[in-house]
Amino acid sequence: MPVVHIPAPARDLTGGEVDLEIEATSVRRLIGVLEQRFPGFAERVLEEGELKPGLRVAVDGHVSPMGVLARLEPDSQVHFLPAIGGG
Repeated sequence: MPVVHIPAPARDLTGGEVDLEIEATSVRRLIGVLEQRFPGFAERVLEEGELKPGLRVAVDGHVSPMGVLARLEPDSQVHFLPAIGGG
């Protein structure tokens, strides 16, 4: 099952759990399962059905340009990351 690393600002919803195994085939479905188990999670990471501005998702160590549409494999590792800007 894919493993998702819960970002620190959302751990209050998961009772402090950091890494969770979630059965899902896409980031969107993973967020849906997390929302069912931990109401309010989707609100923390989504805005109008897409990742919030300033938030990215990394799947297996690579930031995905697909966002919530990113596909997951059974052994995927998923991290929600703040976008880093430069200037």
